[in-house]
Amino acid sequence: MNRTEAFDEYARALRAGQREYKELVSAGREPYPKVLDEILTDIPTGSTQNVGLVEIPIDQIVGTRTGGRIWAFTAGFLPLLDADSEFATKWVNLCMANLSDEGIRDPIVCFEYLGEFFVQEGNKRVSVLKHFGAARIAANVTRILPVQDGSPRVKSYHEFLEFYKSAGIYNVQYQRPGDYQRLLSALGKEPGEEWTDREKLTFTAYFQYFREAFSALNGQMLDLKAEEALLFWLQVYPFQDLGKLSTEELKKTLTAIWEDLTSISQPEPVKMELSTPKAKSGILGRIITAAPERLSVAFIHQLDCERSGWIRAHDEGREYLEDVMGSAVTTQSYFNCATTDQASDAIDEAVEKGAQVIFTTTPQLGRVTLQAAIKYPKIRFLNCSVDIPYSSIRTYYSRMYEAKFITGAIAGAMARGDRIGYIASYPIFGEPASINAFALGAQLTNPRAKIDLRWSCQPGSPVADFIKSGIRVISNREVPSQDQIYMDFCNYGTYQVCEDNSLSPLGSPCWLWGKFYENVVRSIMSGAWDVSRNERRAVNYWWGMDSGVVDVRLSEKLPEGVRVLAELLQKGLRSGTIDPFYRHITAQDGTVMNDGSRTFTPDEILRMDWLCQNVEGRIPRFDEILPISRAMVRELGVYKDEIPAEKETSM
Repeated sequence: MNRTEAFDEYARALRAGQREYKELVSAGREPYPKVLDEILTDIPTGSTQNVGLVEIPIDQIVGTRTGGRIWAFTAGFLPLLDADSEFATKWVNLCMANLSDEGIRDPIVCFEYLGEFFVQEGNKRVSVLKHFGAARIAANVTRILPVQDGSPRVKSYHEFLEFYKSAGIYNVQYQRPGDYQRLLSALGKEPGEEWTDREKLTFTAYFQYFREAFSALNGQMLDLKAEEALLFWLQVYPFQDLGKLSTEELKKTLTAIWEDLTSISQPEPVKMELSTPKAKSGILGRIITAAPERLSVAFIHQLDCERSGWIRAHDEGREYLEDVMGSAVTTQSYFNCATTDQASDAIDEAVEKGAQVIFTTTPQLGRVTLQAAIKYPKIRFLNCSVDIPYSSIRTYYSRMYEAKFITGAIAGAMARGDRIGYIASYPIFGEPASINAFALGAQLTNPRAKIDLRWSCQPGSPVADFIKSGIRVISNREVPSQDQIYMDFCNYGTYQVCEDNSLSPLGSPCWLWGKFYENVVRSIMSGAWDVSRNERRAVNYWWGMDSGVVDVRLSEKLPEGVRVLAELLQKGLRSGTIDPFYRHITAQDGTVMNDGSRTFTPDEILRMDWLCQNVEGRIPRFDEILPISRAMVRELGVYKDEIPAEKETSM
């Protein structure tokens, strides 16, 4: 390249810089590179680390160390100074060197903070290489460590530091805790497992290929980084496909999941439906939404009715649905779909037989449900779980804490002393809310009540321990259905210990899955389903007593006064005039969680990870629960971001 051609390149780069400047200004964004010294003003930092000479992704160079001469560049390091400036002359010299046999060999000097790079020496080298589309640049890097302040971004960055030790890869920068573990799991790597040079090169090449396809589809218009999009893509497709798919085929897979990517890119990706959705009224509403008059519904179960009360309750819900809907609904059931292949085959068969709606009844089937929803976009898929931010499927669960509030009030009234036993199921979303609601209900009828908390997912015999310690009222897990046998045998619900140590039922929170399925099916047939669908957000049906999907079955042995109180609480919860958490609440550590002037948001209730002051016990760690319970906790655990991911496939 001669000098005239190099000045022509500068002119092209300058025009591009002027366009970028105008676009950034019109969008209300800063047009110049970031300045590290300004970012770190009043921000405490820890020590520094000498990373040494490494190749860094040029797209992650976002600014300069100091504020001097930043006006010479756009935020993307394109030039802004006239062609007759000294800056332009030096840029042209570097341009000629870059296209010569020698190339630009001198590494830049930069600082790295939270995965972004700030240049101290070599701004013009960065500008030239960015102009020519270079992916990487050699750099001597000094890392500035953020102080661990508990924020998700800093926590995720410290997870990156552990990832970098074994992977040596800079170009994936997650901002949500747990994402590095999820990536390693999808790649079939253990945390801390050393990456080979070939694995590093393969991943870097595949990720660059993915990023280019994502960018070609205007992925930058989403509030989502390419590596975050990749993490979702790997929920649906195997990593090895990136080495097999053509560019057009890869774009097709991205197009198939684009609505899900749009959903997860939003600040609040999940819309929580707290009551049965309403359709547009009248015939016009049915015409607009093209609601069906008949439905074929399939149920995919992980186990069978003989081995699982949970599955039996859902199947009873299917029978109720058939009874109440008559000829408007036909159903299919598939049991023992314990593996991905078994569940996938069952879904394929259900679709082949005409299923229009498919329910998968355990959280562990969530991923295969997602994969099926991408494969069959015209079928409505629902998975019995919560906190899945993907718009292709809907999730459903119930606000069981409302029923627990009632049984807490019963327990407080019936306890002879101040101690009440409570057996929780799993440390998953919604369970701390149930514990706390029960504790607050007990305080309603006994202000001195103390809740002795144990977990069924841990070793031991809580009921025997409670009886031995003199506790006379025990709350066990909620019953999966209204079947009288659950209450009579006192394996579930709340019960009293008699003088001879026999157990007498008091009241049992229960799931009414039949009513739940009826509500969902009617919402589809009325067109209400499609009202939410247009928002491109994930939908979680988190219905409660006002929707008829949760109730408390009261024992005939309950004293009349306590029964009247329980029935009053039921009416108040159904009508919305009673809120268990609208009161002064103090946590175990003394923190005031509510001063009594407000109620909690649904998200605050669902994601509770603290316990009330009158609860004695704690939420167990993942390594403290029984192996048989860990699959559920991996999917819905209160601290699931801290759980080591399971290894899946191999790179």
